[in-house]
Amino acid sequence: MKTTESFEEVFEQVKEYCLENNKIPSIGMNTWIAPLKPVSLDGNKAYFKIQTAFQRDLVQETYGKILKEALKVILDHEVEMVIDVEPRRTQGIAMNSYDPESNNSEFSKYEYTFETFTEGRSNEFAIACCKSVAKSCGETPVSEYNPLFIYGASGMGKTHLVTAILNAVREKHPELKIIYITSENFANEFVQAINARRTTDFHEKYRSIDLFIIEDIQFFMGKERMQEELFNTFHKLHQEGKQIVITSDKAPRELQNLDVRLMSRLEGGLIADVSAPDYETRLAIISRKSELLELKLSIEVAEFIANRLKTNIRQLEGAVMRLKALNHFSGGPITISMAQGVIRDIMTNEHPTPITVEKIIEEVSGVYGVSPEDLRSNKRASQVSVARKVAIYIVRAITKMPLATIGAEFGGRDHSTIVYSITSITDAMKKDHNLNNLVTNIINNIKERSEQ
Repeated sequence: MKTTESFEEVFEQVKEYCLENNKIPSIGMNTWIAPLKPVSLDGNKAYFKIQTAFQRDLVQETYGKILKEALKVILDHEVEMVIDVEPRRTQGIAMNSYDPESNNSEFSKYEYTFETFTEGRSNEFAIACCKSVAKSCGETPVSEYNPLFIYGASGMGKTHLVTAILNAVREKHPELKIIYITSENFANEFVQAINARRTTDFHEKYRSIDLFIIEDIQFFMGKERMQEELFNTFHKLHQEGKQIVITSDKAPRELQNLDVRLMSRLEGGLIADVSAPDYETRLAIISRKSELLELKLSIEVAEFIANRLKTNIRQLEGAVMRLKALNHFSGGPITISMAQGVIRDIMTNEHPTPITVEKIIEEVSGVYGVSPEDLRSNKRASQVSVARKVAIYIVRAITKMPLATIGAEFGGRDHSTIVYSITSITDAMKKDHNLNNLVTNIINNIKERSEQ
């Protein structure tokens, strides 16, 4: 029998083998295999421990054969894996944590920190940037990521990330002045200050802080007076080396009717996007949320949810919270049938009829008098080319799909072509009022039909 130390070394070789031979993707390794603790190797039995039954079931079902194969390669003999669940510590939900989206429900409150945020390929760059900002805030020099601009569709985790920055900075530097606010509340407060003739107090409040976090900056599109006030605030804070963090549902270049100076400020720092999570990340989100709520979910139920709610982290967490509520009242185990009902309610409430790429292409084709096949083809006729760019722009605006995925939907076009199409339509809409109205009407028509 090998010592614990030597078995740990063996398992490190097993993980290296799986990564180097593309047996397990890095995200699967980090999310599911890393928590697996090697305990001992006794003859043909390898003993492990893991934190939850959910993790154990998923590792055994998804990666069991791969790990056994790798163990056989490294040890040169067959090995049976035995995974035990570690005794669970008593752990309640953090009821007094800072939660900007809290609705005071028992099932909605948990601490918004980096530790409770599930990392995946869709958000790893944004997480790294946020951690860097949190670490450097209050230090000299301030982070080079200033301002930090995070964008992505609703429900992708932007609020969780910026609140994690806030919580980390508060813990490390409780003496720092921090303001976290939505753009709408900032605007409302400014209007109130004007009406009360207290703009000096308003300026003093917002221009003498150490960390300024402002969400949903797309709210300022077309509001010139508000943009001027925001620019002056940014300018003062940036000059003094104070950290600014911004969120938006659009990239800076996609924000229409925005002051050139403000746009320059937004693009002058670091821009990071968060997009829809992949399958592995969705499973990890479901697992993490169920652990926080102390809800037992079978791997079958978790996979069922992950395979049906693909584009929105908030929907995934909402599904788990609803199942927790059902479990609370019924007292019985969570079934596939219960998950079906929860998903049906979520999709009915939030996305009555999913807007697909096909539907967008059909709508644009009808407006421009070309065929859907033309938009996916290599035809370069002027009308086809413009229609294709508009369709690509609308697909990105509505679905927030990754650029590479959009390229695949339009005949395998590369990343740079998709970026060029979106940028050219964005710029053209700023100059051409008729084009702006046309594209806006197409988007509205598509959304209205999906709600019928």
